[in-house]
Amino acid sequence: MKSLVPGVLRDEPQFARLFIGQSLSVLGDRVSFVAVPFAVLSVGGSASDVGLLAAAGLVPMLLFALVGGVWADRFPRHLIMLASDLVRFVVQGLAAVLLLTGVAEVRYLVPLMIVFGTADAFFMPAATGLMPLLVGADRLREANALRGFVQSASLVAGPVLAGGMVALAGPGGALAVDALTFAASAAFLARLTPRAMAPVTSSPSSGGSFLGELRAGWAQVRGRSWVWSGMVAISVYHVVVLPSVFVLGPVLADRQWGGAAGWSIVTAGFGIGSIVGDVCAYRLTVRRPMALAAAALAVGSCQAVIIGSGATVAVTAALEAVTGVAVSLFFVTWETALQTHIPEDALSRVSSYDYLLSTGLMPLGLALAGPVSASLGVRPTLYAMTVVAVPAALALLCVPGVRRLPAHASTAPGDTATLADRLPGAAELSAP
Repeated sequence: MKSLVPGVLRDEPQFARLFIGQSLSVLGDRVSFVAVPFAVLSVGGSASDVGLLAAAGLVPMLLFALVGGVWADRFPRHLIMLASDLVRFVVQGLAAVLLLTGVAEVRYLVPLMIVFGTADAFFMPAATGLMPLLVGADRLREANALRGFVQSASLVAGPVLAGGMVALAGPGGALAVDALTFAASAAFLARLTPRAMAPVTSSPSSGGSFLGELRAGWAQVRGRSWVWSGMVAISVYHVVVLPSVFVLGPVLADRQWGGAAGWSIVTAGFGIGSIVGDVCAYRLTVRRPMALAAAALAVGSCQAVIIGSGATVAVTAALEAVTGVAVSLFFVTWETALQTHIPEDALSRVSSYDYLLSTGLMPLGLALAGPVSASLGVRPTLYAMTVVAVPAALALLCVPGVRRLPAHASTAPGDTATLADRLPGAAELSAP
């Protein structure tokens, strides 16, 4: 009888440990995403206070993502992730205690969220850089698809679980559970023994200084047309498309679908599509992955026009499921491409620029969506978002480095990565 356990989990025991710990942590994150706003409201906070707490968790990404990238290329990545999990365990535990004992106030929760966001900023670049040290190059796509599957499945299961927890034990109880998932993740990280990184290729040119290493990481981005153009397209998706989901979608749902119930069906449709996309990414092998990713991002960028189309809940949910497939395909392919083609010693720095330009800039789009829609109208704003986002994604296909990037590590024709990969310090010389 064929085993139901995916091959990469059987064959890569180090990844299996990471996968189990991170699966618990991701589910806890989804619970926290629902519990935190209710925590603010439960202590008398306003809608503005909910936004303030969300910003407190995101702003540290702008300040510390690049620092986290440099550190993760200097020090053992799994230990940085371990330290980050321990900090977040303490933070969520303190927030839970404050809420459960009835002494929580918004002014106490905001600094805790700032510390939480700072730990997050160090965790993310290290997590991306750790994968090639745990998984063979030929299994990276499968490993990333499995991680994506857990994230997508938690989009569906997490809110349901969070609703039950908040109802039974209040927001404080839900945050206590989230804290325990960070402790579990830390326990699995403590057991990891990743292989050592490949010999350094870019650090000699940096002079060993923080700013020098940061410049060397940026040179790795500039020297690869598929990387910098991909980051631009991802930034457009986060700043232009996602506000249609997080801000304008609920507003429109309240007007035409009867509120939260209709919107939950639409978001569940996207989540189910995301799961299908992760399964496809696990099984699908293509010769030119970034070309597929660019096409998938163009489909995923249609979310705004779908939400604003005036279609019924069922039709909108079905179309959102299609975009969910596309979005999952894009991000699994993108992360695998970075891990495959970027030198190991620079991978966390490159990914830190990725997080800075996507997650770091997303609050800008969230802040602008409301005022723009108040001026233009909700539906015209959603249509305008699509007019901007879809061409930006399709423009990726015009970049030779994107169309030609192979699935496996090699020199891509017409891309300046050929020199940057071979010679120490050459990334600075080859960058335009």
